[in-house]
Amino acid sequence: MSSPRVVASYRLTFGASFAAALVNAFFGLIVAWVLVRYEFPFKRLIDALVDLPFALPTAVAGIALTALYAGNGWIGQFLPFKVSFTPIGVFVALTFIGLPFVVRTVQPVLEDLHKEIEEAAATLGANRWQTFTKVIFPILTPALLTGFALAFARALGEYGSVIFIAGNMPMVSEITPLLIITKLEQYDYQGATAIACVMLVAAFALLLAINGLQAWTRARQGR
Repeated sequence: MSSPRVVASYRLTFGASFAAALVNAFFGLIVAWVLVRYEFPFKRLIDALVDLPFALPTAVAGIALTALYAGNGWIGQFLPFKVSFTPIGVFVALTFIGLPFVVRTVQPVLEDLHKEIEEAAATLGANRWQTFTKVIFPILTPALLTGFALAFARALGEYGSVIFIAGNMPMVSEITPLLIITKLEQYDYQGATAIACVMLVAAFALLLAINGLQAWTRARQGR
């Protein structure tokens, strides 16, 4: 579990998962805000497309993302850097599969947030930025942290959508779940179990920390 190849896979898996969850928390909040607060053409279609990663088989998602971000792909041909078969491709795949967790967690809270609260803040002299940072965002923080945790946990164990776009080069773009599968195929059950235990303990520790932060946030709101 501490060999250089395995440690490199830890860095890529945890680093890309954390970065993807952060990006999803930011853009997921924006998407949820737009879907709740604004009316625009094809809103129902956009709302349905948010759930596409849930409905799409992971292997299909991986193949589609690889084709889109390849050097001659619809998106990749316009990028000045390579995405497919690099660690960046891992980040792209994990971002794609994690966004719905944030949107669907924050969206109901926004829908239940009465505009009277914002109007009360405005009558007390708060501008829109102060209203968002001092009134709205603290209410959304527990839901946003929950969405972040769900996206992060999903990304840690993601396999199907990543292996196609990652390239799976040892020490470069090899994820930890792939190493576990490789160990199992080589009948190295002890090695696979050891790596899986590291992932499990780390995931539980991070989720415990996030849940503790949520409890602290709720306690502050209750004062």
